[in-house]
Amino acid sequence: MTFNEQDYVYQIINSNLINKNTTELELMLNGEKVILAKENAVWKLKDGDLQLDADLIQALGRSVSLRLRM
Repeated sequence: MTFNEQDYVYQIINSNLINKNTTELELMLNGEKVILAKENAVWKLKDGDLQLDADLIQALGRSVSLRLRM
C-alpha cells in the first residue's frame, strides 16, 4: 500500500476471523505486529509502542475493509 508517497507492506494475521462485524484487526506492518480497533467507524491503534499517523491507520483499516468486504 502506498500512503503519502511511502510504501507500506502489510499482512493480515487473523483474516479467517474477519467478517462484517469485525472491530479488531491484527496486521504485520513492515515486520511489526499492529492491532487496529474500530470505534465509532474510526480505526485506532490498539495498545503497543508503535506510533503511527492517524491517517495511515485509517488508510490501513479501509484497505483491509475493502479487500475483505467488511
